Amino acid sequence: MTVAKPPYRADHVGSLLRPEPVKQARKSFYEDKSISADELKAVEDAAIVDLIKMQEEIGLPVVTDGEARRSFWHYDFMGMLTGLDLEERDEGVQFAGVKLRPIFPTINAKLDFPSDHPMIEHFKFVADNTKVMPKISIPGPSCCHFRTAVEDIHPAEYKDPQTLFADLAATYAKAVQAFYDAGCRYLQMDDIFFAYLCDPKHREAKAAAGQDPDWLIDRYAWMMREAIKDRPDDMTIGMHMCRGNFRSTHAAEGAYDLAAEAIFSTGVDIFFMEYDTDRAGGLEALKLLPKGKQRVLPGFITTKTAELESIDWLKAKFEEASQYCDIDQLGIAPQCGFASTEEGNAITYDDQRRKLELVVNTAEAIWGGVAS
Repeated sequence: MTVAKPPYRADHVGSLLRPEPVKQARKSFYEDKSISADELKAVEDAAIVDLIKMQEEIGLPVVTDGEARRSFWHYDFMGMLTGLDLEERDEGVQFAGVKLRPIFPTINAKLDFPSDHPMIEHFKFVADNTKVMPKISIPGPSCCHFRTAVEDIHPAEYKDPQTLFADLAATYAKAVQAFYDAGCRYLQMDDIFFAYLCDPKHREAKAAAGQDPDWLIDRYAWMMREAIKDRPDDMTIGMHMCRGNFRSTHAAEGAYDLAAEAIFSTGVDIFFMEYDTDRAGGLEALKLLPKGKQRVLPGFITTKTAELESIDWLKAKFEEASQYCDIDQLGIAPQCGFASTEEGNAITYDDQRRKLELVVNTAEAIWGGVAS
Protein backbone atom coordinates (compact mmCIF):
# COMPACT_ATOMS: atom_id res chain seq x y z
CA MET A 1 0.00 0.00 0.00
CA THR A 2 1.28 3.47 -0.92
CA VAL A 3 1.16 5.85 2.03
CA ALA A 4 0.13 9.39 1.10
CA LYS A 5 2.67 12.01 2.11
CA PRO A 6 1.78 15.14 4.08
CA PRO A 7 0.51 17.78 3.99
CA TYR A 8 -3.06 16.53 4.09
CA ARG A 9 -6.42 18.19 3.70
CA ALA A 10 -7.68 16.30 6.79
CA ASP A 11 -5.47 15.94 9.85
CA HIS A 12 -5.67 16.12 13.64
CA VAL A 13 -3.56 17.46 16.47
CA GLY A 14 -2.80 14.12 18.11
CA SER A 15 -4.25 13.48 21.54
CA LEU A 16 -7.33 11.31 21.99
CA LEU A 17 -9.53 10.47 24.96
CA ARG A 18 -7.82 7.80 27.04
CA PRO A 19 -9.65 4.45 26.76
CA GLU A 20 -11.03 3.18 30.07
CA PRO A 21 -8.63 0.20 30.29
CA VAL A 22 -5.70 2.64 30.03
CA LYS A 23 -7.14 4.87 32.76
CA GLN A 24 -7.62 1.88 35.05
CA ALA A 25 -4.17 0.45 34.31
CA ARG A 26 -2.44 3.79 34.91
CA LYS A 27 -4.20 4.09 38.26
CA SER A 28 -3.21 0.54 39.15
CA PHE A 29 0.43 1.21 38.25
CA TYR A 30 1.01 4.78 39.43
CA GLU A 31 -1.33 5.02 42.41
CA ASP A 32 -2.12 1.53 43.66
CA LYS A 33 1.26 0.02 42.69
CA SER A 34 -0.63 -3.19 41.96
CA ILE A 35 0.61 -3.99 38.43
CA SER A 36 4.02 -4.04 36.77
CA ALA A 37 5.36 -1.72 34.08
CA ASP A 38 5.11 -4.57 31.58
CA GLU A 39 1.46 -5.11 32.46
CA LEU A 40 0.75 -1.39 32.00
CA LYS A 41 2.51 -1.40 28.63
CA ALA A 42 0.47 -4.39 27.47
CA VAL A 43 -2.76 -2.55 28.22
CA GLU A 44 -1.49 0.59 26.49
CA ASP A 45 -0.34 -1.40 23.45
CA ALA A 46 -3.75 -3.02 23.01
CA ALA A 47 -5.59 0.27 23.43
CA ILE A 48 -3.32 2.10 20.97
CA VAL A 49 -3.87 -0.58 18.32
CA ASP A 50 -7.61 0.05 18.71
CA LEU A 51 -7.12 3.83 18.54
CA ILE A 52 -5.13 3.46 15.33
CA LYS A 53 -7.86 1.28 13.80
CA MET A 54 -10.48 3.88 14.74
CA GLN A 55 -8.54 6.64 12.99
CA GLU A 56 -8.00 4.47 9.90
CA GLU A 57 -11.68 3.46 9.76
CA ILE A 58 -12.73 7.10 9.76
CA GLY A 59 -10.53 7.69 6.73
CA LEU A 60 -7.79 9.83 8.22
CA PRO A 61 -4.56 9.64 6.19
CA VAL A 62 -2.46 10.03 9.37
CA VAL A 63 -2.66 8.44 12.81
CA THR A 64 -1.13 8.90 16.27
CA ASP A 65 -1.12 6.87 19.46
CA GLY A 66 -3.51 9.41 20.96
CA GLU A 67 -0.79 10.20 23.51
CA ALA A 68 -2.27 7.32 25.48
CA ARG A 69 1.03 6.62 27.25
CA ARG A 70 1.23 10.18 28.60
CA SER A 71 -0.18 12.07 31.53
CA PHE A 72 0.40 15.48 29.89
CA TRP A 73 0.88 16.54 26.26
CA HIS A 74 4.15 18.24 27.20
CA TYR A 75 5.57 17.37 30.61
CA ASP A 76 6.13 13.67 29.91
CA PHE A 77 8.38 14.45 26.93
CA MET A 78 10.16 17.26 28.76
CA GLY A 79 10.82 15.19 31.87
CA MET A 80 12.52 12.58 29.69
CA LEU A 81 15.11 15.11 28.46
CA THR A 82 18.57 15.14 29.98
CA GLY A 83 18.89 18.02 32.44
CA LEU A 84 15.17 18.71 32.95
CA ASP A 85 13.22 17.28 35.89
CA LEU A 86 9.57 17.50 36.92
CA GLU A 87 8.88 18.54 40.51
CA GLU A 88 5.53 18.30 42.33
CA ARG A 89 4.49 21.27 44.47
CA ASP A 90 1.39 22.64 46.13
CA GLU A 91 0.14 25.09 43.48
CA GLY A 92 -0.99 24.23 39.93
CA VAL A 93 -1.21 26.36 36.77
CA GLN A 94 -4.48 28.32 36.58
CA PHE A 95 -6.89 27.61 33.73
CA ALA A 96 -10.41 29.05 33.38
CA GLY A 97 -12.05 27.79 36.56
CA VAL A 98 -9.70 24.86 37.22
CA LYS A 99 -6.08 24.32 38.14
CA LEU A 100 -3.62 21.98 36.47
CA ARG A 101 -2.00 19.30 38.61
CA PRO A 102 0.98 20.87 40.45
CA ILE A 103 3.95 19.72 38.37
CA PHE A 104 6.77 22.13 37.63
CA PRO A 105 9.60 21.72 35.10
CA THR A 106 13.01 22.42 36.61
CA ILE A 107 16.27 22.69 34.68
CA ASN A 108 19.05 21.25 36.84
CA ALA A 109 21.81 20.52 34.32
CA LYS A 110 22.87 20.99 30.71
CA LEU A 111 20.02 20.08 28.37
CA ASP A 112 20.29 17.26 25.84
CA PHE A 113 18.14 14.74 23.98
CA PRO A 114 19.00 11.23 25.19
CA SER A 115 19.38 8.46 22.62
CA ASP A 116 17.02 6.27 24.67
CA HIS A 117 14.22 8.84 24.97
CA PRO A 118 11.11 6.63 25.45
CA MET A 119 9.03 8.44 22.86
CA ILE A 120 11.23 7.13 20.08
CA GLU A 121 9.83 3.70 20.89
CA HIS A 122 6.33 5.17 21.22
CA PHE A 123 6.58 6.35 17.63
CA LYS A 124 7.94 3.03 16.38
CA PHE A 125 4.96 1.19 17.88
CA VAL A 126 2.54 3.37 15.89
CA ALA A 127 4.57 2.91 12.71
CA ASP A 128 4.51 -0.86 13.17
CA ASN A 129 0.72 -0.93 13.56
CA THR A 130 -0.68 1.34 10.86
CA LYS A 131 -1.29 1.24 7.13
CA VAL A 132 -1.21 5.03 6.79
CA MET A 133 1.20 7.79 7.88
CA PRO A 134 2.31 7.56 11.52
CA LYS A 135 2.80 10.87 13.33
CA ILE A 136 4.00 11.82 16.77
CA SER A 137 3.28 15.11 18.50
CA ILE A 138 5.82 16.52 20.96
CA PRO A 139 6.03 19.86 22.77
CA GLY A 140 8.04 22.45 20.87
CA PRO A 141 11.22 24.03 22.20
CA SER A 142 9.45 27.14 23.50
CA CYS A 143 7.57 24.97 26.00
CA CYS A 144 10.73 24.16 27.94
CA HIS A 145 11.32 27.88 28.47
CA PHE A 146 7.79 29.26 28.86
CA ARG A 147 6.73 26.61 31.38
CA THR A 148 9.93 26.85 33.46
CA ALA A 149 10.05 29.69 35.98
CA VAL A 150 13.21 31.79 36.04
CA GLU A 151 13.95 30.64 39.60
CA ASP A 152 13.75 26.99 38.45
CA ILE A 153 16.59 27.40 35.92
CA HIS A 154 19.63 26.45 38.00
CA PRO A 155 22.73 26.05 35.76
CA ALA A 156 24.77 29.25 35.97
CA GLU A 157 25.32 29.43 32.21
CA TYR A 158 21.55 29.45 31.64
CA LYS A 159 21.21 32.76 33.45
CA ASP A 160 22.02 34.05 29.97
CA PRO A 161 18.75 33.22 28.18
CA GLN A 162 20.43 33.07 24.76
CA THR A 163 22.69 30.27 26.03
CA LEU A 164 19.59 28.42 27.21
CA PHE A 165 17.82 29.00 23.88
CA ALA A 166 20.86 27.76 21.97
CA ASP A 167 20.97 24.55 24.00
CA LEU A 168 17.23 24.05 23.61
CA ALA A 169 17.55 24.46 19.83
CA ALA A 170 20.44 21.96 19.75
CA THR A 171 18.49 19.52 21.94
CA TYR A 172 15.52 19.67 19.60
CA ALA A 173 17.66 19.41 16.47
CA LYS A 174 19.00 16.19 17.95
CA ALA A 175 15.44 15.03 18.65
CA VAL A 176 14.37 15.76 15.07
CA GLN A 177 17.21 13.64 13.74
CA ALA A 178 16.53 10.85 16.24
CA PHE A 179 12.89 10.61 15.22
CA TYR A 180 13.89 10.64 11.56
CA ASP A 181 16.38 7.82 12.16
CA ALA A 182 13.53 5.88 13.80
CA GLY A 183 11.50 6.17 10.60
CA CYS A 184 9.48 9.29 11.42
CA ARG A 185 8.66 11.34 8.34
CA TYR A 186 5.98 13.52 9.97
CA LEU A 187 6.84 15.19 13.27
CA GLN A 188 4.57 17.69 14.96
CA MET A 189 5.71 20.18 17.60
CA ASP A 190 3.12 21.84 19.80
CA ASP A 191 4.45 25.40 20.21
CA ILE A 192 1.33 26.90 21.74
CA PHE A 193 3.12 29.70 23.54
CA PHE A 194 3.24 31.87 20.44
CA ALA A 195 -0.50 32.23 21.04
CA TYR A 196 -0.08 32.73 24.80
CA LEU A 197 2.29 35.63 24.11
CA CYS A 198 -0.53 37.38 22.23
CA ASP A 199 -2.61 37.40 25.44
CA PRO A 200 -2.32 40.63 27.49
CA LYS A 201 -2.24 38.86 30.85
CA HIS A 202 0.49 36.42 29.79
CA ARG A 203 2.46 39.28 28.26
CA GLU A 204 2.18 41.18 31.53
CA ALA A 205 3.30 38.13 33.51
CA LYS A 206 6.41 37.67 31.36
CA ALA A 207 7.18 41.39 31.55
CA ALA A 208 6.87 41.21 35.34
CA ALA A 209 9.42 38.38 35.26
CA GLY A 210 11.80 40.63 33.36
CA GLN A 211 11.16 39.09 29.94
CA ASP A 212 10.06 41.16 26.93
CA PRO A 213 7.17 39.18 25.35
CA ASP A 214 7.96 40.41 21.83
CA TRP A 215 11.59 39.39 22.25
CA LEU A 216 10.41 35.96 23.42
CA ILE A 217 8.25 35.58 20.29
CA ASP A 218 11.31 36.34 18.17
CA ARG A 219 13.52 33.93 20.14
CA TYR A 220 10.92 31.17 20.10
CA ALA A 221 10.74 31.45 16.31
CA TRP A 222 14.55 31.35 16.15
CA MET A 223 14.63 28.16 18.25
CA MET A 224 12.16 26.43 15.96
CA ARG A 225 14.07 27.47 12.83
CA GLU A 226 17.33 26.22 14.32
CA ALA A 227 15.77 22.95 15.47
CA ILE A 228 14.36 21.98 12.07
CA LYS A 229 16.61 23.70 9.52
CA ASP A 230 18.77 20.60 8.87
CA ARG A 231 15.93 18.09 8.70
CA PRO A 232 16.05 15.77 5.69
CA ASP A 233 14.03 16.83 2.65
CA ASP A 234 11.54 14.00 3.09
CA MET A 235 10.60 14.96 6.65
CA THR A 236 7.52 17.13 7.25
CA ILE A 237 7.25 19.34 10.33
CA GLY A 238 3.93 20.51 11.76
CA MET A 239 3.32 23.05 14.52
CA HIS A 240 0.19 23.29 16.65
CA MET A 241 -0.87 26.48 18.40
CA CYS A 242 -3.76 26.98 20.80
CA ARG A 243 -4.67 28.78 24.01
CA GLY A 244 -4.75 25.87 26.44
CA ASN A 245 -6.84 22.72 26.62
CA PHE A 246 -7.51 21.16 30.02
CA ARG A 247 -10.86 19.51 30.75
CA SER A 248 -12.47 21.65 28.03
CA THR A 249 -11.12 24.90 29.52
CA HIS A 250 -8.59 27.42 28.23
CA ALA A 251 -5.75 29.51 29.67
CA ALA A 252 -5.22 32.32 27.15
CA GLU A 253 -7.02 34.67 24.76
CA GLY A 254 -6.00 36.95 21.93
CA ALA A 255 -5.54 37.08 18.15
CA TYR A 256 -2.39 35.76 16.45
CA ASP A 257 -1.47 39.16 15.00
CA LEU A 258 1.42 39.98 17.34
CA ALA A 259 3.15 36.67 16.54
CA ALA A 260 1.95 35.80 13.02
CA GLU A 261 4.99 37.08 11.16
CA ALA A 262 7.34 35.17 13.49
CA ILE A 263 5.20 32.03 13.31
CA PHE A 264 5.26 31.90 9.51
CA SER A 265 9.01 32.58 9.45
CA THR A 266 9.91 29.36 11.29
CA GLY A 267 10.21 27.15 8.21
CA VAL A 268 7.49 24.83 9.52
CA ASP A 269 5.52 23.04 6.80
CA ILE A 270 2.06 22.76 8.41
CA PHE A 271 0.44 25.09 10.94
CA PHE A 272 -2.39 23.84 13.16
CA MET A 273 -4.09 27.05 14.34
CA GLU A 274 -6.91 27.20 16.86
CA TYR A 275 -9.87 29.12 15.43
CA ASP A 276 -12.97 27.64 17.08
CA THR A 277 -14.03 30.75 19.05
CA ASP A 278 -13.57 34.52 19.11
CA ARG A 279 -10.81 33.82 21.66
CA ALA A 280 -8.45 33.33 18.69
CA GLY A 281 -9.35 36.61 17.01
CA GLY A 282 -9.97 37.04 13.29
CA LEU A 283 -8.45 35.35 10.27
CA GLU A 284 -6.47 38.39 9.13
CA ALA A 285 -3.19 36.84 10.33
CA LEU A 286 -3.45 34.33 7.47
CA LYS A 287 -2.53 37.07 5.00
CA LEU A 288 1.03 36.77 6.31
CA LEU A 289 1.30 33.12 5.21
CA PRO A 290 3.91 33.12 2.43
CA LYS A 291 2.68 31.88 -0.93
CA GLY A 292 4.04 28.43 -1.65
CA LYS A 293 3.86 24.97 -0.14
CA GLN A 294 3.27 25.79 3.52
CA ARG A 295 -0.22 24.92 4.71
CA VAL A 296 -2.52 26.14 7.49
CA LEU A 297 -5.14 23.87 9.02
CA PRO A 298 -7.55 26.26 10.75
CA GLY A 299 -9.14 24.62 13.78
CA PHE A 300 -12.74 25.64 13.22
CA ILE A 301 -13.93 22.33 14.72
CA THR A 302 -13.74 22.45 18.51
CA THR A 303 -12.68 19.54 20.71
CA LYS A 304 -13.95 21.22 23.87
CA THR A 305 -17.69 20.61 23.38
CA ALA A 306 -19.83 17.91 21.78
CA GLU A 307 -21.92 20.16 19.53
CA LEU A 308 -21.16 19.28 15.92
CA GLU A 309 -20.37 22.08 13.51
CA SER A 310 -22.24 22.00 10.19
CA ILE A 311 -20.41 21.51 6.92
CA ASP A 312 -22.21 24.56 5.50
CA TRP A 313 -20.85 26.70 8.36
CA LEU A 314 -17.37 25.24 7.83
CA LYS A 315 -17.54 25.97 4.10
CA ALA A 316 -18.42 29.58 4.94
CA LYS A 317 -15.45 29.81 7.31
CA PHE A 318 -13.11 28.55 4.61
CA GLU A 319 -14.59 31.00 2.12
CA GLU A 320 -13.75 33.74 4.62
CA ALA A 321 -10.23 32.33 5.18
CA SER A 322 -9.63 32.24 1.42
CA GLN A 323 -9.91 36.04 1.37
CA TYR A 324 -6.55 36.11 3.16
CA CYS A 325 -4.67 33.16 1.67
CA ASP A 326 -4.97 30.67 -1.17
CA ILE A 327 -7.57 27.97 -0.49
CA ASP A 328 -5.02 25.51 -1.89
CA GLN A 329 -2.81 26.28 1.14
CA LEU A 330 -5.54 25.30 3.58
CA GLY A 331 -6.83 22.09 5.11
CA ILE A 332 -8.92 21.14 8.14
CA ALA A 333 -8.09 19.80 11.60
CA PRO A 334 -9.76 20.15 15.00
CA GLN A 335 -8.80 23.16 17.10
CA CYS A 336 -6.77 21.02 19.52
CA GLY A 337 -6.41 17.48 20.75
CA PHE A 338 -9.19 15.76 22.66
CA ALA A 339 -7.12 15.03 25.75
CA SER A 340 -4.15 17.31 26.30
CA THR A 341 -3.94 15.67 29.70
CA GLU A 342 -5.06 12.21 30.69
CA GLU A 343 -8.25 13.63 32.23
CA GLY A 344 -9.52 14.50 28.75
CA ASN A 345 -12.11 17.00 27.59
CA ALA A 346 -15.77 16.93 28.64
CA ILE A 347 -16.97 14.92 25.64
CA THR A 348 -17.65 11.24 24.95
CA TYR A 349 -15.82 8.73 22.76
CA ASP A 350 -18.72 8.92 20.30
CA ASP A 351 -18.45 12.71 20.24
CA GLN A 352 -14.75 12.40 19.48
CA ARG A 353 -15.38 10.02 16.61
CA ARG A 354 -18.06 12.30 15.12
CA LYS A 355 -15.68 15.26 15.28
CA LEU A 356 -12.96 13.32 13.43
CA GLU A 357 -15.49 12.10 10.87
CA LEU A 358 -16.48 15.72 10.34
CA VAL A 359 -12.84 16.60 9.63
CA VAL A 360 -12.74 13.95 6.90
CA ASN A 361 -16.16 14.85 5.48
CA THR A 362 -15.26 18.55 5.34
CA ALA A 363 -12.02 17.85 3.47
CA GLU A 364 -13.92 15.73 0.99
CA ALA A 365 -16.59 18.39 0.53
CA ILE A 366 -14.16 21.28 -0.02
CA TRP A 367 -11.13 19.70 -1.68
CA GLY A 368 -12.51 16.41 -2.93
CA GLY A 369 -10.36 14.23 -0.67
CA VAL A 370 -8.25 14.00 2.47
CA ALA A 371 -4.78 13.74 0.97
CA SER A 372 -4.74 16.06 -2.03
